[in-house]
Amino acid sequence: MFHGIWLALLGVLAASNLIIAKKPDAEQLIGKLAPYQGWIGAVSAVWGVFGILGCVSHVTWLTTAPVFWLSWLADSVLLTCLGLLLGIGVFKSFIKNAKANANLDRVIAKLAPFQGKLGLIAIALGAWMTIAAVMYRVG
Repeated sequence: MFHGIWLALLGVLAASNLIIAKKPDAEQLIGKLAPYQGWIGAVSAVWGVFGILGCVSHVTWLTTAPVFWLSWLADSVLLTCLGLLLGIGVFKSFIKNAKANANLDRVIAKLAPFQGKLGLIAIALGAWMTIAAVMYRVG
C-alpha cells in the first residue's frame, strides 16, 4: 500500500502544472511538497531501479501473478523515470563526472516532454495499487 501512496505522491509532484491548471486551489498543498521534490525524486529513482532489478529476478511470477508483476514493473519504471526528472538536481550535486552529467542531461531531455503524462499515469497506478492492497487485505 505504501508503494501506491508514494507513487501517487510522486505523480502529483510530476504533474503539478497540469493539476494546478485544472484546480488552482491545489497550488498551496502542492507548494508544501515542492521544497522536498528533489530528495523525493532521488529516493524514488533509486527505489525504482531496485524494483526493476527485483522484477527481472522474479520474472517467473509473470506466469503465476501477472497483474501483480506488471503493476510492480510499471511502478518501478515510473519511480525511476519520474524520480530522475524530479531528483536531477540532487543527483548532479553528488555526481562530479562531466560525462555522467551529460548522460543524465540526455536522459532528462528525452523524458521531460512526457513528465505531465507520466505523472498522471503514476497517480492512476498509485491509486490502483493502494486500492488493490486494501482489497487484498480485506478479502
